[in-house]
Amino acid sequence: MFCAEPQQENVADKFVGVWRLVSIEGTDATFHFVYDHPTGVLIYDRSGWMSVQIDNKGARKPFVKGPAGGTAEEKVGAFDSYIAYYGHFTVDLKAQTVTHHLEDATPPNWRGINNVRWFEFQGNDRLLLIPREDGKGGVIDRKNATFKLLWERIK
Repeated sequence: MFCAEPQQENVADKFVGVWRLVSIEGTDATFHFVYDHPTGVLIYDRSGWMSVQIDNKGARKPFVKGPAGGTAEEKVGAFDSYIAYYGHFTVDLKAQTVTHHLEDATPPNWRGINNVRWFEFQGNDRLLLIPREDGKGGVIDRKNATFKLLWERIK
């Protein structure tokens, strides 16, 4: 989903690769997750697809009775501490945003929505993403955004 403008294409190419979550700063305006040693991976490919997975707790407990034997409480805990989605991505160089066009996600009501993130490359191997959503259907001004995710390219 790269745009035809050469400069835009060059920036979109910088996203391509696999990124490991380094840190999360602030609180997600939508879910208000508590992050405790979060881990995650973000993938952008050359054809314009992306996917992300974040484990909010870093060390989630396995289900006592095995992968298919979780109690209702264990399943809620697992669901509430993990977020994943995939879809296409586009880059808007002028706005300095990358938009994740969600095809599907762990929260079913995210199907078909757009997650817009301001982006900032820190060298070639670090990517800062700042969600624009305020959790109420609106947008936060970038200067007031406090929720930030720092990713590092996996080589």
